[in-house]
Amino acid sequence: MTIAPLDTLDFDGEPFDVLAWSLALEPAAGPAPQPPTAPAAPPRNGSVPATQPSTVPVPATPTAAAPVADSPADPIAALLREVRSELVTAHLSALEVQTAWQRRALETLGHHDPGARASVPAPAARPEQSFEVVLDYTTRAGLTVSAAPGHPVVHELPPPATTMNAFKFLARTPITALDATALAALGRGEVAAVFGPAYDQEGVNPDIRLTDGTCARLTEVLEIAGRGGPWARGRLRATCRIDGPDPVTAATELTWQAAQVLAVRAGLQLCLAGARFQAGEPFEAILSAPMTGPAELIADVVQIDLLPRPWLRINAEIRCAGEVVARVHGLTLVVAEEPGLPIGPDAGGAIPRFLGRRNVFGQRALLGEFHMTHSARGDLGIALGPEFSAYAGRRATRMPNHGLQLCDRVMAVDGRRGQLGAGSAHTEYDSPADSWYYAESANASMPNIVYMETSLQSALLLGYFLGATLTSPQEDFSLRNLDGSATVLREVDLRDKTIQQTSRLTDTTVLAGAVLQTFTYELAVDGEPFYAGESLFGFFNGPALANQNGLDNGEFVPTWLDAQEQRPDVRVIDVAARRAAGTGMPCAVGHLAMLDRIETVDGAGAFGLGYLRATRAVRGDDWFFGYHFYLDPVMPGSLGVEAVIQAMQEWTVATGLAAELVAPEFVLPVGVALSWRYRGQILAEDELMTLEAHIKSVERRPGRIRVIADASVWKPGMRIYELLDVAVELRDAGAQPW
Repeated sequence: MTIAPLDTLDFDGEPFDVLAWSLALEPAAGPAPQPPTAPAAPPRNGSVPATQPSTVPVPATPTAAAPVADSPADPIAALLREVRSELVTAHLSALEVQTAWQRRALETLGHHDPGARASVPAPAARPEQSFEVVLDYTTRAGLTVSAAPGHPVVHELPPPATTMNAFKFLARTPITALDATALAALGRGEVAAVFGPAYDQEGVNPDIRLTDGTCARLTEVLEIAGRGGPWARGRLRATCRIDGPDPVTAATELTWQAAQVLAVRAGLQLCLAGARFQAGEPFEAILSAPMTGPAELIADVVQIDLLPRPWLRINAEIRCAGEVVARVHGLTLVVAEEPGLPIGPDAGGAIPRFLGRRNVFGQRALLGEFHMTHSARGDLGIALGPEFSAYAGRRATRMPNHGLQLCDRVMAVDGRRGQLGAGSAHTEYDSPADSWYYAESANASMPNIVYMETSLQSALLLGYFLGATLTSPQEDFSLRNLDGSATVLREVDLRDKTIQQTSRLTDTTVLAGAVLQTFTYELAVDGEPFYAGESLFGFFNGPALANQNGLDNGEFVPTWLDAQEQRPDVRVIDVAARRAAGTGMPCAVGHLAMLDRIETVDGAGAFGLGYLRATRAVRGDDWFFGYHFYLDPVMPGSLGVEAVIQAMQEWTVATGLAAELVAPEFVLPVGVALSWRYRGQILAEDELMTLEAHIKSVERRPGRIRVIADASVWKPGMRIYELLDVAVELRDAGAQPW
């Protein structure tokens, strides 16, 4: 890190204690008070001592020692005392100046004030001691703690996780507490025996085990909350035992063990074969009271991610007898690969070895969540092979990220890079029951946007992996979906299910500035298909992308309502008001709430059964631009389809169709082939999206009502989406399939 030049004071060599030096020269005058000791600072070159550093005396408080009565018979001692007093005053003044300058430097950098961190303050009667701590742990055999009094290590604190950017655990388990037996099993590396078979790597990671403490150890984990803590990224609460005399080492060991348990619980080690725990950057330990005997620890995950390697950072607080005795800020644990072993595909997409990830069924994956995350917002060379490393920092085809990243693993690929005529891939997506889209959708199960996105992402990944953009590697290609048709084959609840995706590349056409690819795809769960479709994708360079002229060859076609010579009576559905009141059928909320107001005309439209029109303001800070795609922000076409579906659901409720059923809920209709054409996209600068839907049928069966419509979507001045046979359905609980 480089900062603006500042006048600073630097002290080189051993810390100078003028009191100790001058008292050593004075004649003995009775016992002198002994100052407390603290670990010495690490060497200035940044190396970590191999053993615990020796201690040197430091002043207990920034005040001069109590005066000693002058002895007229000893003028040398009086002179020494005078010199000592002047040196102490100068030394403390320099420390005050240095502290002020350092605070100014931190403010210049925009760092948080260390004193303003949210934590339980230490009792005023016991002054805190802050230590910069370096932890070295690369193998089971070595854990070295190097601590020195110094300036706080400040880490930027992120905002709490949201439903959209929450970290998705790589494995699921019902285990939320660990007794002494379970902790002992983790110490032996028996992760699957503790958390379940989803954590089994069949001995791939022998170094992933709970560290034994020399000064302290966890005795029981009382709670592991995956979304707990102030950052909503995880919390661990445990009892522990402190036996050693070194409080810094004890606090570090307990926090490190907590980080290991949290990392293993999240499944970070499942990303890499031969993985091992590795310490991150320095952190801060603050001691405020003696540490001994039984204690309680609370550790909160501040950050967790898979880039550039799986890692997490935690803050911890340790209590003895109900009193805070230590706090640890910013301890970072990294899951690193075994040195020298490949962690991604070789040239040509060849997988050089088993990379460590297995699915819930124990089958080996070619690529896992680690690679998919790199394909979304990391190093494309790690994700797909060295040919893609040249795209670093460029606009390139990428997977959506965070909550819109809906493909987890590549299980198999049938095809060779550079041979674009045909190929197939089997991929998977785990759909946890606490996923954002279940809570935010009006559907009883997964909303249509996820059906579309998870199938289309699997297909685009196949085409990209086989090398569609490598036909012109100098170009910066953007990916756009163009056409498609898909059908729900059966109703299924996908909560906590693994969706198996099969994609087949059927055709590739290479043009100047564009590559077009056609795919068929199928989604299955528990071995049974539930969704199938086909789609056309285009990879476009900048000039080709800018040349889109919409669905009507550049002509502006108004909505049906705007084209009427005499404006008909319009009925307004105030979606925002009903959402705020929480009345009636559940409507989409959160990220999926696409509409606030819908205009309807009864008995009108292209089919005379009803007409809907709605608009949505588009802003540069809309959530989807940050998730789709990295360096190429665009609203997903599937989200435009979702907005049309929401308008139809609101119309269905507003016209009273839901009142015909006892306990109605929305489902995706089975057997209706939804078709779409996209000839443009919603960008941040477009400011407004307009949609309309023409109701073409309302059908009833026992316990069910189905509504089908055709629809269009506009950006300013251009119609860009055409949707045929968009369908919504209400069903009563227990109603027979359609």
